[in-house]
Amino acid sequence: MTSNKIALFIPSLHGGGAERVIVSLANGLARRGIPVDLVLIKDVGFYRSQVDPRVRVVDLKGKRVLTSFFALAEYLRRERPAAMLSAMNYVNVVAVWARVLSRSNTRLVLSEHANLSQAMADTSGLISKVLPWLMKISYRSADAIVAVSDGVADDLAATLGYARDAVSTRHNPIEIDELAIKSRVAIDHPWFADGEPPVIIGVGRLSKEKDFPTLIKAFNQLRKTTQCRLVILGEGGERLLLESLKDASPYSADILLAGFQENPYNWMHHASVFVLSSRREGFGNVLVEAMACGTPVVSTACPSGPEEILEQGRWGRLVPVGEADALANAIIGTLADASPPDVKKRAEAFGVTHAVDAYLNVLAPNCSR
Repeated sequence: MTSNKIALFIPSLHGGGAERVIVSLANGLARRGIPVDLVLIKDVGFYRSQVDPRVRVVDLKGKRVLTSFFALAEYLRRERPAAMLSAMNYVNVVAVWARVLSRSNTRLVLSEHANLSQAMADTSGLISKVLPWLMKISYRSADAIVAVSDGVADDLAATLGYARDAVSTRHNPIEIDELAIKSRVAIDHPWFADGEPPVIIGVGRLSKEKDFPTLIKAFNQLRKTTQCRLVILGEGGERLLLESLKDASPYSADILLAGFQENPYNWMHHASVFVLSSRREGFGNVLVEAMACGTPVVSTACPSGPEEILEQGRWGRLVPVGEADALANAIIGTLADASPPDVKKRAEAFGVTHAVDAYLNVLAPNCSR
């Protein structure tokens, strides 16, 4: 007999946007009194400590996604949750076929967190050809498909050849209240002392799609005429490249690569402008997080998410991808803005309560809330 529990399936809780979303959803559902299983291929990761004690963590004890196929099918056969949400494309494919093997009647919802065509363009080899084909034949078996932004939904439907109404949008949940508390923690860094020049901040994985080189180039342009400093938080494969760009800058003393910070929100709160310089996003969680900290924002109009979040520029300046001069001008304009928009108000639209309601509508349409 099928239970009334909801399962959320993801490989692990290592740092990443999808992992953070799943933990926030699990915690939000648990706070509603809904039984929740967080099903992990491997019970590891930075976000593990943030899982609400009321959430039951199921460790499949796998090493890789594909080799966990049978373990997931056995979980579905044994536990028979009312619904399961899986996240990320290759994980979704495994979830589809595990449900088939399990012969359970669990409602299956697949969530897409990245712009598929862009991600495949950045991927070489067989996977870029095989994965979209596997997704096309597999996703049709799901009960529902959701994407984290309208742009991701548009792209997914077009890339897979599905009708656009086959994919609905569910924006990511942001822990607005918790984030606000963390943002008010004092920060012990001399750049944030009274009377110091304004700080521009970027936050994210140091990877190609985040395009921090363009942010550094824009800062170099900006710094010619404006006293300011640049902080970039995060770690990743492009650290050495960014360090070389910093060292080559005539303003290297005003650039700080501060690495991963367990609490990035007080850094955001004390900065004068937050900049999202990405080439692509699924949604852009960090943009909403900066807004929830009360920090004015500038973003590229990258696919997908920032234009939706900022309502085409109503809540912050938007610039073309990869254009350092435009980015520098937008930062100057934001620093000079005497009446910036109340970005905290906009951030509230993406709170966990709203997101849990939206996900319950697709996971458990008949669930009493």
